[in-house]
Amino acid sequence: MAISAKDVQNLRVKTGCGMMECKKALTECNGDFEEAVKYLREKGLAVAAKKVDRIAAEGIVDILKSDDGMTTVMVEVNAETDFVAKNATFQEFVKGILNTISINKPADVDALLSLPYNDTENTVEAELKNKIFTIGENMSIRRFALVNGVTGTYIHGKGNVGVIVKFDVDNKAAQSDEFAEFAKNICLQVTAMNPLYLDKSNVPAEIIENEKQILISQIKNDEKNANKPDAIVEKMVIGKINKYYDTNCLLEQIYVKDEAMNIAKYVEATAKALNTSISTNSFVKYEKGEGIEKKCEDFAAEIDKMIKG
Repeated sequence: MAISAKDVQNLRVKTGCGMMECKKALTECNGDFEEAVKYLREKGLAVAAKKVDRIAAEGIVDILKSDDGMTTVMVEVNAETDFVAKNATFQEFVKGILNTISINKPADVDALLSLPYNDTENTVEAELKNKIFTIGENMSIRRFALVNGVTGTYIHGKGNVGVIVKFDVDNKAAQSDEFAEFAKNICLQVTAMNPLYLDKSNVPAEIIENEKQILISQIKNDEKNANKPDAIVEKMVIGKINKYYDTNCLLEQIYVKDEAMNIAKYVEATAKALNTSISTNSFVKYEKGEGIEKKCEDFAAEIDKMIKG
């Protein structure tokens, strides 16, 4: 059966696959358009399965706020290369995932994968596999955060880092330009200084106890401090624990834009200026590829191996 160029083009528009793959699909399906779409999707699933073990540590972190500003979603979607992360098709796919999360509010990634993708007939999982086939790289939806309430957001480096900070504040103050600037500054603080916890009360007791034991060992192994009384050692440990809080707790950190105050004081000063009360409720920070072991490529060795057979 003759396959027209128009049919091939229409199939390409529908699936995003290459011209040759579309022509082959139509030929295999005797020109049946819907069967060809199914053929390509099924082939896409097979291709996706072959790529699943390939490391995907690049990609982007992106954020979406609902129209009323009261639902904020952040997602990390990974691919194998930075080149794909800059691909418009990939970026549009990520936008669709954000929209799907914002509307449906799934509990976790598994629940997200089973949802219809961005009001289409495909599930998110099927659309992900289609993109793996179309673009030719392994991809994964690694994680997402969904925050309800007043938030500040920040994306750094075109998707390298994303931050959401939630605040408790009245709606009138939240609509002001001054609050928007304040919220952005707190997000910048999280991005730059990488706090682990919101405040002292959020640090797990076992973390502090472990830190104390390390510090006591360090002090006693120092010849200058080895014979100091336990009471003095305890005071030294408390001082160092306070420094731990100052480094790792957002509200205790020195404000990067004004070293005369910490973040707690900055929040207090902003609330006073706006004649309201503000509290920093929580924050989420995603760094693209964080914790994923990346494969180190030795291209010179690879080329040498190819030459030598």
